Amino acid sequence: MRKAYVVADFLSDENIEQIKKTAADTGFEVEFFDDVKSASGNVSDGEVLYSGGEAAICREMPNLKWCHTAFAGIGAYIGTGMFASGERLLSNGSGSYGRTISEHIIMVSLMLLRNMPVYTNAAAKKEWGPIVPLRSIADSNVVIVGTGDIGSETADKFRGLGARSIIGLNRSGRVADAFDETYSIDEFDKLFGDKDFSESVDILALCAPGTKESEGLLSKERIALLSKRTYLVNIGRGMLVDQDALIDALNNEEIAGAALDVMMPEPLPEDHPLWDAKNCIITPHVSGNMSLQYTVDKTVEIFCENLKRYAAGEELTNLPDIKRGY
Repeated sequence: MRKAYVVADFLSDENIEQIKKTAADTGFEVEFFDDVKSASGNVSDGEVLYSGGEAAICREMPNLKWCHTAFAGIGAYIGTGMFASGERLLSNGSGSYGRTISEHIIMVSLMLLRNMPVYTNAAAKKEWGPIVPLRSIADSNVVIVGTGDIGSETADKFRGLGARSIIGLNRSGRVADAFDETYSIDEFDKLFGDKDFSESVDILALCAPGTKESEGLLSKERIALLSKRTYLVNIGRGMLVDQDALIDALNNEEIAGAALDVMMPEPLPEDHPLWDAKNCIITPHVSGNMSLQYTVDKTVEIFCENLKRYAAGEELTNLPDIKRGY
């Protein structure tokens, strides 16, 4: 019997039954483990793996032919060196996170625009907060770096709330339907170097994956191009941003504020200066994750559909570009 293993601690009973049924229908025997520790030493005969996050277990599977990671990021799996040759397949959960992460971006954008840090800080001190000026998503100008599933869903939500313009930046500059205009990331300096453009941007949201190409995307020089009006939201990867330059820009009030769900390192040490940066909302990498059942259901759906394809010898979906890293 062909063996498939599932190593994940976030599946519902319904998810488990769906995987069991699909495995039975496709001629696979499936076994479930909550974590890598319990799976270690018990998966060496596995041909297929549904991974809930830790890539290290792949190294214990010499017979592995296909791994599906529930998450969108594949850096850790590439790091195992097991997928470089193309002999083993790697699929991911891309397309499962647009709903939850876009809602997170809207939430923190509203918190920043409506000065919620002022009120939460006052409440923590048991003080009746001051009345301060507020801004609205309506009639705002938004720039989103990354125009895939997450960026596009975010653009749709901003549009639904009345944003005036939504501009997308991506690697190639290809047109993306959810955006009013689309540019290449290489045009960032030209766009934000135009003072009229830079001073019109209310929200700059980073939704790009963490790759060698995107590392340092928001450099010290590019942070300097942003205006005092602009709020930064980063849900991509901490490596996208020059964090020291961002802290300086926040503390010197050179930008309006920031909401960071990703940073370097993670977890952020207790004494890190980012904790005390002005007008900065920090969340512990929770915008995506598996906290929303819809996300879990979607990743399981992708895996089960691909298991049917795999058993039938058909091409899989959700195959990222290993060389590009996403």
